[in-house]
Amino acid sequence: MEASLARDLMTDDEWAFFEDFILATRAPNGRKPANHRLVLDGIFWIARTGSPWRDLPEEFGKWSSVYRQFRRWTLTGLWEGILDTLNQSGAVPEALQMVDSTVIRAHHQAAGAKRGTPRQGFGRSRGGFTTKIRLRVNAHGLPMRTQITPGQTSDYLGFDLVMADNLPGPKVLLADRGYDADRIRKTMDERDILTQIPMRKTRKMRVGVDHRLYRRRNMVERCFNKLKNARRVATRYDKTAESFLGFIDIPSIRLWLRHLPT
Repeated sequence: MEASLARDLMTDDEWAFFEDFILATRAPNGRKPANHRLVLDGIFWIARTGSPWRDLPEEFGKWSSVYRQFRRWTLTGLWEGILDTLNQSGAVPEALQMVDSTVIRAHHQAAGAKRGTPRQGFGRSRGGFTTKIRLRVNAHGLPMRTQITPGQTSDYLGFDLVMADNLPGPKVLLADRGYDADRIRKTMDERDILTQIPMRKTRKMRVGVDHRLYRRRNMVERCFNKLKNARRVATRYDKTAESFLGFIDIPSIRLWLRHLPT
């Protein structure tokens, strides 16, 4: 296989990790694909290159079969389930966590999904037709939870989407001033979580932050940069929210696997 394709292929250790999850999600009476590993490699190629499904190289199999398998795995919650398992593993300390968001331009071909654009995470912001990715990471800069909202949605309105309490909770949470809201501070206080959030200029009562600690927030920004190396994340081409979230979760999982020892 050509070098440009080989760079997307999984190592044996990486495939051994994915295989157990994939076999667990396959319906008992479903038709078994000829090669799960090759299908997954094809999905990784699409994620990295941002190419249309029809441009999938023949080495990975028929593009329509790979696409249908991607949709099946996505709709069964495979990617999110893997991320939750990694977070619950205790392999990385979770005492310090960060949240942030970034706006992604949506390609014009992403429009037109059923149920309307807002339900699929599309909106209008200063950047035009956009989606906002919301991310929660740990102190190692590894993704814990990913969500999307329309591009114009404010940060504090999307806060609850990534701070669901089914994941290991932090002792300290870092966020920028876009999350400076009384509701957020009160909710975190009730969960015994120390927040390090700069105050908006309009606030009369000032609360300081530990600037040495707050500098660690760059981990979430660096995580966004790594995820955007996958061109299917850097620009949204997918019509449905489920597919786009799948393409965010896939490089998130691979970041975990590169960080963890074999």
